[in-house]
Amino acid sequence: MEKRFAVAIDGPSGAGKSTIAKLLANELGFLYVDTGALYRAIGYYVLESGGRPDDAEFVEKHLPKLSVELKYISKLQCVFVNGVNVTDFIRSPEVSMAASAVSAIPAVRLFLLNLQRDTALKNNVIMDG
Repeated sequence: MEKRFAVAIDGPSGAGKSTIAKLLANELGFLYVDTGALYRAIGYYVLESGGRPDDAEFVEKHLPKLSVELKYISKLQCVFVNGVNVTDFIRSPEVSMAASAVSAIPAVRLFLLNLQRDTALKNNVIMDG
């Protein structure tokens, strides 16, 4: 079994986490994982589904219907929700607020933790967030 490495870089907003994580991932040949984009993907999905991101019952009910995937296209992380590339849609202020709300839901955190662990089992990763 090949040894894998997972590095997580955490800190306050604006501290340069993503800049350092991207540079380090590129230098080491690791995958860069923007964990915030994963929360944004769930926030986007909830908004598109007509739900409220702070409605834990609604969000938890929809998690089994949700597939979030990270794909790397031309070395850039792209986020797919149920097979659709949503990368260009998850950076709006509305989705940012939705991401913040869904991140407070324990079931969402567990859902994404499993995705992140699976990614780290298959790849060397630098995770931002």
